[in-house]
Amino acid sequence: MQINRAYFQNTQKQALNLTVKAGTVKLARELGMNLSQTVDVLLEQEVKRRYWEKWREDNREAFEAYNERIRKEGLPLAKYRSFGQSLGDGREES
Repeated sequence: MQINRAYFQNTQKQALNLTVKAGTVKLARELGMNLSQTVDVLLEQEVKRRYWEKWREDNREAFEAYNERIRKEGLPLAKYRSFGQSLGDGREES
């Protein structure tokens, strides 16, 4: 599964039946809230949050391997850096 902006921009709406606490709906209507829009926005945010959480977990081993390689070997092309105190490998410039 891969998401991009097209999933969320200008896509066709889909009718959906939800069961929600009656008191919450009553207060939302009293406050003039658009329930469909509110659910749509919040659901989109939660879908994105869970997608990226899963993506981070699925790629955790790759991150750990990359970080370990940097700890051992330093940053690629670090010798060409013209700024900072470190070469990216823990050694100080001489």
